[in-house]
Amino acid sequence: MSQNDNSIWLKFVFFSIFEPKLAMNPLIGRKKEIDLLNAYLKSEKSEFIAVYGRRRVGKTFLIRKVYENKIIFQLTGMANVNMAQQLSQFTSALNLRKPNWKVNPVKNWFEAFQQLIAFIDNKSSNEKKVIFLDELPWLDNKGSKFLSALEHFWNSYASARNDIILIVCGSAASWIINKLFKNKGGLHNRITGKIKLAPFTLKEVEAFLLSRNAIYNRYQVLILYMAFGGIPFYIDLIKSEKSVIQNINDLCFSQEAPFRIEFENLYASLFNKHENHIQVIRALSNKNKGLSRNEIIQITKLTNGGGLTRLLNELEESSFIRSYKAFGKNQNNKLYQLTDLYSLFYLKFIEKSARDDENFWINIVNTPTYFSWSGYAFEMVCLHHIYFIKKALGISGIQSAISTWQSSKAQIDLIIDRKDQVINLCEMKFSLNEFAIDNKYETNLRNKIETFRLQSKTKKALFLTFITSYGIKQNKHSGMVRNDLNMDIFFA
Repeated sequence: MSQNDNSIWLKFVFFSIFEPKLAMNPLIGRKKEIDLLNAYLKSEKSEFIAVYGRRRVGKTFLIRKVYENKIIFQLTGMANVNMAQQLSQFTSALNLRKPNWKVNPVKNWFEAFQQLIAFIDNKSSNEKKVIFLDELPWLDNKGSKFLSALEHFWNSYASARNDIILIVCGSAASWIINKLFKNKGGLHNRITGKIKLAPFTLKEVEAFLLSRNAIYNRYQVLILYMAFGGIPFYIDLIKSEKSVIQNINDLCFSQEAPFRIEFENLYASLFNKHENHIQVIRALSNKNKGLSRNEIIQITKLTNGGGLTRLLNELEESSFIRSYKAFGKNQNNKLYQLTDLYSLFYLKFIEKSARDDENFWINIVNTPTYFSWSGYAFEMVCLHHIYFIKKALGISGIQSAISTWQSSKAQIDLIIDRKDQVINLCEMKFSLNEFAIDNKYETNLRNKIETFRLQSKTKKALFLTFITSYGIKQNKHSGMVRNDLNMDIFFA
């Protein structure tokens, strides 16, 4: 068995054994996306919609659920196969939709789309007809001219009608953006709808778990999120009869744990030369606050130039990393930071654990190593929920900029610079109980705030804001905190 065949087999085993039966479950959240998809059904013209987002985030499930009674044809691209195999899959998919007559095999994508046109023309209904092409980047084999055929299908046929919804989907967000949104040829400006599907919020994860009778308190839901992020596919693997600690241990650290093979498959399925992408992810995992472009080059030994720019853009568009600038700095000084919680968890723990240590997670909980990870992971959760933080502060309608700040003496991990002449200086602390500020820490905070005021030369009011798991313990030092937010704001 070749390496590619082995990769496909591993993915088949993972999906066959561990993929949840999502079709039986209701949609959780996604209200904005559902409203948009339903609005396209009422459009008076044909629509060309692209849905993209991180792998396992639920794109296919969303489309199938909303359009389940409207899809007249669906084709899913396959990884690591050639054009002939993709075309064979097309013929099989069309035959499933045309039980009364046999579709002849096709030699190229232009013939394939002509077969699809004949199939659509045979439909007498005036209702919207949904054509769903899933994992579109995988259909675009080198030399296949798939995009040219798709372009011809849309420009010469579908766009001239008023009853077609062509919806395409892909986890390789960079491909969707570069080949469709930024297309300079016949597909230039042809996309009529764009939906980037984000991971679940904590509020949605809580609802998702409850819908499956997995009842945990919010601290436990937070721990799950810190390990897996808001990826529905991952969360749906949770067994409700087990504790959160048991679930993480079984899914990540048992000998046949599915998350032992997920990391490599995840990047291999999305990126060409994915080894370079993983190099960058590994480098970022060792520096909590992120790395500059030059630091990434120094650590990874990757060549500076357009290739690195494209790689970083691909990781960012696929929601694995973020780029950000420090307070008062311009875009030339931006840093790159790992934000994918599963990748962080894998590199910190799963990869380093022995396969015969099946109680690894149970034994490491509440150790210094655990708290070091959880502190940073909680910061990432906060960054994923900026909207909820602003909502809790009552500033959702006020324009603001998000940044960080660091000097030789102090650093602030989250700054909300507001147009109403206020800056929130945010401290994010994860703890098992209420977080207590002692005399030493109060002195540190006052010095930090004053250092920021002097070095930034800001005239704005500075509000010390704490975001913690259980809130601030009230004592003689807590009065300096202007805003005391706990994890409940992420579920509101």
